[in-house]
Amino acid sequence: MRYLAILLLAPWLLILCWAYWAYPKSLPRTSGRRIFDFVALLLAMIGAVQCAVIGFDMVELPPVDQFGRASGGIWQQVLPALYGYGAFAAVLVLAMLLRHACWGSRR
Repeated sequence: MRYLAILLLAPWLLILCWAYWAYPKSLPRTSGRRIFDFVALLLAMIGAVQCAVIGFDMVELPPVDQFGRASGGIWQQVLPALYGYGAFAAVLVLAMLLRHACWGSRR
């Protein structure tokens, strides 16, 4: 159950990986840029998984009979998904800014 949130979020993260890899088409596709993109995507995935695990461990479930048997258990999956998506997006935004600064249009 520890990796369920990131597993359910994985299809959307893969779509974001594809969009980051494919666009913008105006930037030159050099081997240096492709290596940079690969490293950025790898760091984004590692960060997402690590933050999701930290989010899973941070959730404190309420006692069993306080508000009912299943109350509050959903946060053990929601918080890791939020942390994982936030880390993934933060790394990709920083990588996009750095990529544009390095390989952006020179006018």
